[in-house]
Amino acid sequence: MASLLEETLFEISGQGPAPNKDYFHLKISKTEVIWRWWKISLRTECRNMRPGEVRESHSDYLDDNRLQSQVSVVFGPRILQHTKALCAGQIDYLERLPNSLLFTIMNYLELEDITKLGCTSRRFRKLCSSEEFWEQMVRVRFDTVPAGVEAIAQELGWRSVFFTNKLQLQKQIRRRTHRTTEQLDLKNNTVSHLDSTKLSEYGQGEWRAECENGFK
Repeated sequence: MASLLEETLFEISGQGPAPNKDYFHLKISKTEVIWRWWKISLRTECRNMRPGEVRESHSDYLDDNRLQSQVSVVFGPRILQHTKALCAGQIDYLERLPNSLLFTIMNYLELEDITKLGCTSRRFRKLCSSEEFWEQMVRVRFDTVPAGVEAIAQELGWRSVFFTNKLQLQKQIRRRTHRTTEQLDLKNNTVSHLDSTKLSEYGQGEWRAECENGFK
């Protein structure tokens, strides 16, 4: 599971609490903790100051009370506890799996379980309501997706298509096909009428030209 993790486990940036205007950045990778800061000041002596940086291993960070205190002051105690948990190896691997793999796993869940999963975190709520996930569910539901379903999904969304029973879906497909056919017929008739009008006008013009030439 560890091999599926991205290089960056956690990253956050922000300005220090007032009156401090310094800018801070915290990054936790698979192997180390990186703490950077930029001095923000109008004082002349601060203009040429370079950004500061501290790099520590996970174990060193867990023993560094001074750095932990800075993290807590800038980003709050909740972020501090989260970073300590990551450095201690307490990682939610399921939360960090790629979307494609999570979609495959979610495909085996019951609808009730998917609803519950969507309540566990912001990421799963987003995944469980995504068009990509519901499109996958529709394609699994049908051995072959009926013609016209994708067009309906463009209008209503894949989730709506999934919860529409097959009979109603067939009715919507026929209704849409009929409406499209009528629109095409109307368009073709309009084009034919315009073409006939142009030909008629052209023919009258030619007849006038011949008459004028004949009277000369």
